[in-house]
Amino acid sequence: MDLEVPRVMGILNATPDSFYAASRVQTEEAVASRVQEILDEGADMIDVGACSTRPDSAAVSEQEEMERLRLALTVVRRVAPDAVVSVDTFRPSVARMAVEEFGADMINDVKSSASFRSDDNAQLNNMFRMVARLGVPYVLMSQAADMKTMLMELARDVQQLRDYGQKDIIVDPGFGFGKTLDDNYAVMRDLSQLQLLELPVLVGVSRKSMIHRLLDLKPEEALNGTTVLNTMALERGAKILRVHDVREAVECVQIWRKIK
Repeated sequence: MDLEVPRVMGILNATPDSFYAASRVQTEEAVASRVQEILDEGADMIDVGACSTRPDSAAVSEQEEMERLRLALTVVRRVAPDAVVSVDTFRPSVARMAVEEFGADMINDVKSSASFRSDDNAQLNNMFRMVARLGVPYVLMSQAADMKTMLMELARDVQQLRDYGQKDIIVDPGFGFGKTLDDNYAVMRDLSQLQLLELPVLVGVSRKSMIHRLLDLKPEEALNGTTVLNTMALERGAKILRVHDVREAVECVQIWRKIK
């Protein structure tokens, strides 16, 4: 996929507890409808998650995550067999299942920052080894609260991934993870510095608390703020926008490209 043209990734949450209630889909019919909506609105890829990562959520068991993903991915592959599918997971075994059983095209690991994990680095190293063995692109997220620390941690992790043989790496500054409200906006301000890594940047700010806390809104009212931040992210070099609202993000990219 040519990332010179920024791409839009539509979110499909196969969970009962994601922070944005309107994004939750659990039945086959709901998954099929959401897949069709994402594609009809112009997304380039679908990000399927089955374990909520909102701050106050408890991780489901590995078995439950797999069961949810199997249901969702079966429907995704039936409705859109040629769609580019990313799977949102932090478990190596789940990543393997998604790639080997359903041909998932990418792994999006929101807990890829070592500082985010409650255990030692063993699980992180196992995920690095796993994605390198599977040969799929990998989204490496940072929980760092400032850009200097983020660059140092990402550079270290990228080198480790390269040592394992990983080829395609995308970096995610991790908006909403390990950051205060002010930290999130400082990272957005400095986002262009991630270009130093010479890797594509994925930005996921869709309806997050950095918007609705600042503006005293509910997530359902945070679309306008999401579009503002997506535009700023494009200006600062983002190549993938991960969003709930696909049509609005696609229009954002089209207008930004026209100006360029």
